[in-house]
Amino acid sequence: MTLKFGVPNKGRLNERAVELLTKSGIDLGEDIGRKLYIRARNHDVEVLFLRAQDIPEFIASGAIDLGITGQDQVAESGYELVERLPLEFGYCHMAVAVPESSGITDASQIRDGSRAATSYPNIARLYFESIGKDVKVIEVTGAAEVMPYIGISDFIVDLVSTGSTLKMNRMVEAARILDSQACIFTSREAMDRCGDAIDELADSIRSVIDAERKKYLMANVPKDRIADAERIVPGLEGPTILDIAGNSGYVALHAVIDSKDTFHTILELKKIGAKGILTTAIERLVN
Repeated sequence: MTLKFGVPNKGRLNERAVELLTKSGIDLGEDIGRKLYIRARNHDVEVLFLRAQDIPEFIASGAIDLGITGQDQVAESGYELVERLPLEFGYCHMAVAVPESSGITDASQIRDGSRAATSYPNIARLYFESIGKDVKVIEVTGAAEVMPYIGISDFIVDLVSTGSTLKMNRMVEAARILDSQACIFTSREAMDRCGDAIDELADSIRSVIDAERKKYLMANVPKDRIADAERIVPGLEGPTILDIAGNSGYVALHAVIDSKDTFHTILELKKIGAKGILTTAIERLVN
């Protein structure tokens, strides 16, 4: 059975989604960017390039089996999907943002009857209902920050990544509604129908993400400092120690380390006399 996998067709999510699929071993050929759907050459997967906001509906309707989109898009859709794997990119959050001149510092200070411009009307309405505010939600597409300036709304509800756009438009956050990142989503029906295949694909992508946080380290360590080396480089389940042909004074140490610890680890190994130290990237890490 061919898995139908929805991937965002453009924007901040597209490039990374394609990279993860490719690194996980899914061969998409050379037509990426020219076709709306691609059948993988080496796997029973068809990748469809879709609007990120449409992916939740396509999963819920059964048109596709799984897809990559933001948690914000799923929340806005209202569908109860299965979050199979957080992908650790596309981080942002949904916020209520008000003009600096409003004097509002918290959403509780918003007056009933105020107007909120947003591309996420369902999230906005649910939020204001939850805090007991009678707010008119005005749906717009893009450039919500300009709406208070031209008098369309009093404030906005929008996604925030760095906050620079809000600052540029002299707006400040009054409330943080939800946090979001890109995830692989599927449905309960799809899991019942082809759960094993979905799990295999998700686990393959997970192995790429795990590997990107690690480095493979090799070093020649004095035999009488093996205990020190094991303390410095614990590895996943302890380092691998190998004899070196023709060299009775040293052993070869191999280990997987956290990328963030590379600088410190090399310094510590040098202090105990290690030499020939080499680190390299890991393509996939399967535990």
